[in-house]
Amino acid sequence: MIIRPIAPGDLDALLQIAIESGPGFTSLMPDRDALSRKIDHSVDSFARAVTKSGDEHYLFVLEDSATGEIMGTTGIEAAAGVSRPLVHFRRNAVIHHPGDRHKRRTEESLTRCQYYTGCTEVCSLYLRPGFRRANAGKLLSRVRFLFMALHPERFADTVIAEMRGVSDPAGQSPFWDWLKHHVADLDFMSATQLACCGKSGFIERFIPSTPLYTRQMTEAASAVIGQVHEDTRPARHMLEREGFRHRGFVDLLDGGPTLECPRSEIASVRNTCLAEARLHAEKERPESEGGTACKSAIVANTGCSEFRATVTDQAWQIPETGSVMMSARLARHLDLGDGSSACCLPLNHGSRHAQVRQQPGHKPATEEIRYAY
Repeated sequence: MIIRPIAPGDLDALLQIAIESGPGFTSLMPDRDALSRKIDHSVDSFARAVTKSGDEHYLFVLEDSATGEIMGTTGIEAAAGVSRPLVHFRRNAVIHHPGDRHKRRTEESLTRCQYYTGCTEVCSLYLRPGFRRANAGKLLSRVRFLFMALHPERFADTVIAEMRGVSDPAGQSPFWDWLKHHVADLDFMSATQLACCGKSGFIERFIPSTPLYTRQMTEAASAVIGQVHEDTRPARHMLEREGFRHRGFVDLLDGGPTLECPRSEIASVRNTCLAEARLHAEKERPESEGGTACKSAIVANTGCSEFRATVTDQAWQIPETGSVMMSARLARHLDLGDGSSACCLPLNHGSRHAQVRQQPGHKPATEEIRYAY
């Protein structure tokens, strides 16, 4: 498995992913022209010289090394809410103060807001059903944080993830089923397409700016506020282990939660370390070299438009020399030569003793997932 930036030749595979992912997977809609523009934007973003996050969108694909098939996608939006509004509901506790203090009561409301403008967003993670195997989902998810550690100037200080909310097998959202009777009598798919395609005035026209009180909702609608789709639960747990937390902001259409974390505090950002690639011809580690085997780690080159990464247990960290040893075959897949700059992220965060020694002057770059957000 190799992670690489998406290319124009991946359009057919990306369209198939958009179709397979179904309603609610809002970052990839099944529109061939829109997906083609998304690919072009990504290619341009990787090629830019960047000193500050802007409208860049980085889309990666996971490729089967043996067959060349595209297994899945994952992406990063450098500064969400800049080119078009990023709008959420904020959950609020409203205290009513009648004349009699003993009759004061608290109830919950949802208020439309734009809070996360300019934050970096991780998105577009999808692993195709036929390719769900050990570590594939972890690679798709955590490689984005490794990329942020390598290129911090390209991203904002706060990173968010909008999680897919609850919907049934037919793609209907209990939250939207209630909300549509008060705002716009559209089916969930139509509302999603209008919102995600940035149709002029859709949110301002149909989503009220005045508070919505949860006591007025159906039991089914209120129960899913801040909850995630069944297929998204492992992804949420993974992000929470990385340090992400829900701060009360939910999606306008399905009520799914948005999680956030300072970029410098994301565990995988902190645990990504630079190393020097050392190659050997044998498939197995030469016994004389010593070092610590990476039971499972993401290993990558340090490029941008030529970025390549994989997950492997065939790499050995040599703390004494600040290097990571790998086979010449693995290095070829990652476009690495002997002595090239590489980076390593152990999948087990607890294995700090196995990390590569930092280069002089270099600070640490600061349940299997199905598909998620």
